[in-house]
Amino acid sequence: MRVPTPRIPGRPGRPGRPRPGVAIAALVLLLFLVAAVWPSLFTGTGPTDGDLLTTLQAPGGDHWFGTDQLGRDVFARVVHGTRYSLTIGVVATGIGVAIATVWGLAAALGGRFIDALLMRTTDVMLALPPLLLALIVVMITGKGVVGVTLAVAVSGVPGFARVIRGQALVVRRSGYVSAAVGLGVHRWRVAARHVLPNTLAPLLVFATVTLGIAIASASALSYLGLGAQPPSPEWGAMLTEGQDYLGQDWWIAVFPGLLLVAVVLAVTVLGRHVQARSEGRVWS
Repeated sequence: MRVPTPRIPGRPGRPGRPRPGVAIAALVLLLFLVAAVWPSLFTGTGPTDGDLLTTLQAPGGDHWFGTDQLGRDVFARVVHGTRYSLTIGVVATGIGVAIATVWGLAAALGGRFIDALLMRTTDVMLALPPLLLALIVVMITGKGVVGVTLAVAVSGVPGFARVIRGQALVVRRSGYVSAAVGLGVHRWRVAARHVLPNTLAPLLVFATVTLGIAIASASALSYLGLGAQPPSPEWGAMLTEGQDYLGQDWWIAVFPGLLLVAVVLAVTVLGRHVQARSEGRVWS
């Protein structure tokens, strides 16, 4: 007998209302998304426009976040850098989900040998720290935005693959799948029409939770000089440029770092909330 999932008190038959933290996270993420798509709404200055007469100016009325060592407006650079950081994180997560879907379904439906082979490979990949695994991929693909995107995608595949394999094994034992197999429907047609649609929901929830990790990992690789290269206004690259000025001109690195923390926290809070709602409970 299935035990019902406990619910926090709220309206009858519904999970409780999200707390203010979730609403704030949603608003913050919305602002970042708007900045990524329409940076001109926030600033009319280009990310590479510099004036050597205004180098290293402290935050003020003319330059909200100050200027860097080349006289570039830090606020304009972090606004335009939103597109880099969010795009890399979202695309890397999408690629990882796509690869993991094929991987997990093949392990669940391909027989014992294929399952053992793919899952032992997954165990080896999980034994490595995600950042180390990403570094290995960058060494193979080469540095740059494309290399970092692929590296972050590959580092997320093992976790995604385990989620979809576990869900696929549950769905495979259901009555309608057994009936389809009994009627002679090909295994992979059953996978595409019956197993896959019923395994994607948990995977997408898990992907939402880990999106913040993908964004942080991409910025970490850029900070190490492996991602977007100067003068690109990617947040990790901006941290690298500003680290030598932290002692006095702190704003060059602090503001990109604060925005990176804010977007990762916002994505993580919303991801946890989506996960909680999918499980019939409330989280904030």
